[in-house]
Amino acid sequence: MYLRGNGTGERKKFERIYDYDVYNDLGDPDHNLKHKRSVLGDDPNNFPHPRRCRTGRWRCETDPFSEKRNGHFYVPRDECFSEIKQLTFSAKTVYSLMHCLIPTVQSTIADPNKPFPHIGAVNSLFSDGINLPPLKEQGLWKTVLPRLFTAITEGSEEVLRFKAPDTMAITEWPLKSKLDPSIYGLAESAISDEMINQEIGGIMTVEQALRQKRLFILDYHHFNLPDVKKVRELNGTTLYGSRTLFFLNSNDTLRPLAIELTRPPMDGKPQWKQVYVPSWDSTACWLWRFAKTHVLAHDAGYHQLVSHWLRTHYVTEPYIIGTNRQLSVMHPIYRLLHPHFRYTMEINALARESLINADGIIENSFARGMAEEDPNAPYGLRLTINDYPFANDGLLIWDALKQWVSAYVTHYYPNSSVVESDKELQEWWEEIRTVGHGDKKNEPWWLTLRTQQDLIDIITTIIWVASGHHAAVNFGQYAYAGYFPNKPTIARTKMPTTKVMAVLDVLSHHSPDEEYIGEEMEPSWGEDPVIKAAFEKLNGRLKEIEGIIDERNTNSNLKNRNGAGIMPYELLKPYFGPGVTGKAVP
Repeated sequence: MYLRGNGTGERKKFERIYDYDVYNDLGDPDHNLKHKRSVLGDDPNNFPHPRRCRTGRWRCETDPFSEKRNGHFYVPRDECFSEIKQLTFSAKTVYSLMHCLIPTVQSTIADPNKPFPHIGAVNSLFSDGINLPPLKEQGLWKTVLPRLFTAITEGSEEVLRFKAPDTMAITEWPLKSKLDPSIYGLAESAISDEMINQEIGGIMTVEQALRQKRLFILDYHHFNLPDVKKVRELNGTTLYGSRTLFFLNSNDTLRPLAIELTRPPMDGKPQWKQVYVPSWDSTACWLWRFAKTHVLAHDAGYHQLVSHWLRTHYVTEPYIIGTNRQLSVMHPIYRLLHPHFRYTMEINALARESLINADGIIENSFARGMAEEDPNAPYGLRLTINDYPFANDGLLIWDALKQWVSAYVTHYYPNSSVVESDKELQEWWEEIRTVGHGDKKNEPWWLTLRTQQDLIDIITTIIWVASGHHAAVNFGQYAYAGYFPNKPTIARTKMPTTKVMAVLDVLSHHSPDEEYIGEEMEPSWGEDPVIKAAFEKLNGRLKEIEGIIDERNTNSNLKNRNGAGIMPYELLKPYFGPGVTGKAVP
């Protein structure tokens, strides 16, 4: 009861209670009815979502389904930031303010209601900087973002560098929407065989390209289209559904072929869709660049809200809650997982407070098929694109983690009967599946926890999401997206605010007390010669991986990580120091 609570009452700062609740604290309807937001979770058919830690605050007067935002976002005491993180606040606050849209920045721009006059004005924010006023005691940049910093400490090549593979898939032809045509218009795509054949340039036909797995798609059609009308109702914003097709060149680089932008029927107007292709004609060239800007804005929003927040931070929180509720601190699986959960819950609470809340920074500033199973290939997977930095380096980290977890699990669970008879372990997995991820509890892809291999796969996946995957989608954000013309976060008539630069800088920062994977051995492991040897093997392998990544980054044959204007891919290098490094796996 001390850790689990009884599901009643408002949680206090000094408590260590771990319990579940839905995401019902993102809106603030009592302050402004326009800030009312849907509850995320508790309905598998509408807004399915992982659970968060229960806070127990009073419900809103204007919306009985939403909790009041009283300024205190409860986090169990053991999940709070360390003292060294508190000591880093002041220095980071100044650094963040250099990028923030405050009156000083506004005065730097002749008229903040007008767009930047030229690209040089954008560049000057990075090169020249601004004079900062003295810090005030209150305000977002004095409180929340400094705390958040300490928590998370032609561009086609970036699709393979700064992206998880879930936003790309080998296409099925012809492209066709699965959305209801009575609501969203004709399902058939406007991208035709003739267009693609012309862009490929006679190298092969569409059918041959599909057969050889040379066509790829970045698809934000289904993701965006249902929200187009709502977004366009906002002043100065716009949105389309988008599809971007790429062709895999013989040197393993991707070449964009076509972009399709779609607007569903709305306001008495029929569905609109248009395809844009690369061109040397001046007008068509600018239309192509404009279409790319829209796609980059879609990509930035998807990356932040889905790849990063949902598929890293929020899916992990139920595992943290379940681990603390069901496993004792002496349980071997608790000791294995605990280092990888560090500060995640406070990061998530801060995000609910000021990033993903109604009228928060994200709302204001951010509007598969890449591998096949092959038992004869390294790690059991054959990559469709050989020069794929995220996948190539990620597989090295995954394999090292799996070897470490396998040695650990088989030491404590020498056979499957021990796995099945461990009541704590079984209740842990049952609660995570049916309560923590209750909206998805009946999905067929859940593993049943019966064998050693089941446990190895489950633990490896949890650790990978919290370490390797998080490093790839988080710590390169400022390097790849801080320069907002490269990754615009919203499409509108005016350029996005400079607040975005500071947010991405904050999110990409390593804390001074960051613990990197395989670096610090848990004290009890040092007393067990088997576990100690396995951990030292992990440490040695990770150092080898650093050398492999350095070698790959100097290989002139790998065009997606080496060459003029190409940053070396270091997001999955295991070790580094504090700051905006664009590398290291915590």
